[in-house]
Amino acid sequence: MLAPRENAELLGHENAERELRRLVEAGRLPHAILLSGPRGIGKATLAFRLARFLLAGPGDVPAQMFEGGLAIDSESSLFRRVASGGHADLLTIERAYDPRRRRLRSDIIVEDTRAIAGFFRLTAAEEGWRIAIVDGAEEMNRNAANALLKILEEPPRRGLLLLVSHSPGRLLPTVRSRCRHFPLTPLARPLVLQLLGQYRPELARPEAEALAGLSEGSIGRGIELAEAGGLALYRSIVGILAQVPRVEIAELYAFADKIARPDAEEAYRVSEELLSQFLARMALRAAGRPFEPEELIAGEGAVMQRLGACADAARWADLRDRISRDFANTDQLNLDRKQAILGAFFAVEEMAR
Repeated sequence: MLAPRENAELLGHENAERELRRLVEAGRLPHAILLSGPRGIGKATLAFRLARFLLAGPGDVPAQMFEGGLAIDSESSLFRRVASGGHADLLTIERAYDPRRRRLRSDIIVEDTRAIAGFFRLTAAEEGWRIAIVDGAEEMNRNAANALLKILEEPPRRGLLLLVSHSPGRLLPTVRSRCRHFPLTPLARPLVLQLLGQYRPELARPEAEALAGLSEGSIGRGIELAEAGGLALYRSIVGILAQVPRVEIAELYAFADKIARPDAEEAYRVSEELLSQFLARMALRAAGRPFEPEELIAGEGAVMQRLGACADAARWADLRDRISRDFANTDQLNLDRKQAILGAFFAVEEMAR
């Protein structure tokens, strides 16, 4: 799957795209826009699509483009410059690499957002817009967010700030209030299934359907699950939970050993998310709220029904939140991942007794 800055295709967000085009044509485009919604549904793709449209010259816009869209010619020089990160009037801010820890920083720091102020003070290299995209805006720490707020309070002329956020509630209220908010919705399941067929054609239909369900409307998540062996991991998780309240210890320890290894980072992250997702779905089921699809893998529904009868929906939801906090603390404090995995399953086991 192409990175957002390289992707010429956007599906499922035509209404937001048309509204943005309308604002551009009416000369009413706000100085700051917040694109929010679940991870992997196309928010950053839409941000780069709008940026390219604003930076484009007349020759970059295809004559046969659908009405109200923001597409430009994917073969144009401008498209290629944006894709390579080489356009002087476009700045992208996201979590940077920390050479000391040899991994991405846990947040966007103040130096990153101060770079936006310096960028906007410059004259546009091509006498048009200057555009800054903050991808993962909720990851700004407090100082970074306050530095960004100063920019929002004194917006530059012909400058556009695009915030892409998976969790807009984590942004400062004062930042949110100064942006025009475009909440994007998850993609329809048939569309995710269609895109999985396009990006991962080797998947058998039953596997693709299960991954489309697990993706919860995010093609990005669907592809990540496919690449990380997410379906096999989910079957392992459901298989262990099927044994509750008497989990086979040897099987659980073997699973924890497998995904807690230093070289199994992706499997660990995916397993953490899949366990949380299972508990969320089970809490909905315990509350009597129907959801689709009813069963993603064989036997899942029976496990949910049996466990859901052991406690009410609120208690299962609370347990999910507690397990999520434990995993977050494990990461933040660099604790033993194997113990975090074991603790999560033992907590489910305790709840079911």
